[in-house]
Amino acid sequence: MHAENPAPDLPQYSLDVQAMDLGPGVKAVGLELIETESREPLRGAEAAAIWSQALSALALKEPYVLDFFSHLDRVREFCGSRGIAFREAASRCLVIPQPSAELLRQLVQRFEGETFGMRVGPAAGDEDSELEGELSKKGLDAYQPAYGRYTCCAICEPSDGWVTMLSETLWPTEIIRRIRPAVQPFDVYIARPQ
Repeated sequence: MHAENPAPDLPQYSLDVQAMDLGPGVKAVGLELIETESREPLRGAEAAAIWSQALSALALKEPYVLDFFSHLDRVREFCGSRGIAFREAASRCLVIPQPSAELLRQLVQRFEGETFGMRVGPAAGDEDSELEGELSKKGLDAYQPAYGRYTCCAICEPSDGWVTMLSETLWPTEIIRRIRPAVQPFDVYIARPQ
């Protein structure tokens, strides 16, 4: 009898990056972070560490902000207790400008169960009162008519293992190029499903 060859080691996690069809004239890319074997969304501290690195890498050296539009009292309290700068952008929109990778990790981990947004690009360095007012009224649906002013607008749903990016300029191959070095320290396989 001879021993069976063991299966090659699979990466612990997979990040699937694929173009999405959200209707005519909408350019979108979905990123899904899952456990490779179970195919379940990755959650918890490890997911927060991977997402924070990937989101920071997407911005490269461009300004970015996070947009929160629900549970604002909890977001204010969390930011205040950690010295995270934020501004009240509209009646129901709180903007956190360019948190460090570590603070971004903490935010993603603490608000894993929430949906929040991210805007990247030169325009993110300035207030966008029109968009921020719409975020207060419509939530992240407000990104759809506005994303062309930014490098990208991202809808982040960490507990579902999902980020939806709206962008005129970032295609799946460019997104993979940007995030691959950032997630290399983790056991993540980046796939582009067909």
